[in-house]
Amino acid sequence: MGTTFGSVLRRGVLAGVSAGVAAAVVIWLVVEPVIRRALVVEDSRSLHGGRSAPSRLPAHGGDEPLVSRAAQVVGGAVTAVLVGVAVGVIFAVVFARCRGRLPGRGDFGRSMALAAVGFAAVSLLPALKIPSNPPAVGDPATVGRRTMLYAVVLLLGVAIAIVVPVLDRRLASRGTVPSTRWAIDVAVTAALVVLVLVLVPGSPDAVPADVPASLLWDFRLASLAQLATMWLTLGLVFGLLMERADAPQRALEPVAA
Repeated sequence: MGTTFGSVLRRGVLAGVSAGVAAAVVIWLVVEPVIRRALVVEDSRSLHGGRSAPSRLPAHGGDEPLVSRAAQVVGGAVTAVLVGVAVGVIFAVVFARCRGRLPGRGDFGRSMALAAVGFAAVSLLPALKIPSNPPAVGDPATVGRRTMLYAVVLLLGVAIAIVVPVLDRRLASRGTVPSTRWAIDVAVTAALVVLVLVLVPGSPDAVPADVPASLLWDFRLASLAQLATMWLTLGLVFGLLMERADAPQRALEPVAA
């Protein structure tokens, strides 16, 4: 009654749009001011003969940049919404497949639990190992290596999110008490995360001396806040939509009884 795969998928798309819009607002209000501070450092470096930003170079010697900052902001917002929709679809598919095995009371609790796992595995772990850098940091020659390392950490995070629940179910099938299972799950998760952080090489880019530490950390925290907002909104909206879908059925249960 309202919880077919198609309906779950539609709710995933709606939640993804909401999550993308929320992330775009954070980009505009939180991330963009830090980026503008980084662009000031880039402009100063360019005036003194340092490296300049390719995306902001004048076209054919003119005064206007190839892509205006306003266009870049709009493009970033549109990208955030599209990413939100894609993540929402994947989120709905995973939820539909694992609904009965997710922790939490009701679909809202399950949705929030899945969003927390998604944030930790897909966003937080990669951000800890290969943190985001503002425009004034990073060598264009290392983009490929940085992308590869980020993808490796992301895939390892997803693998951890799959392995630990499988381990938990096997422990449960052997009659292990919940408190012992929880302790083993936490210990295994911590050990695997430490292995990823220790064994996977870090970012190949060094931070230039002209980039203030406060700017670097403000950008990384702002980027992480954007991702956290996306996952939080996704879990909240999807959970509320799923609970709303089940409300008519729950209302009829006393009558049927």
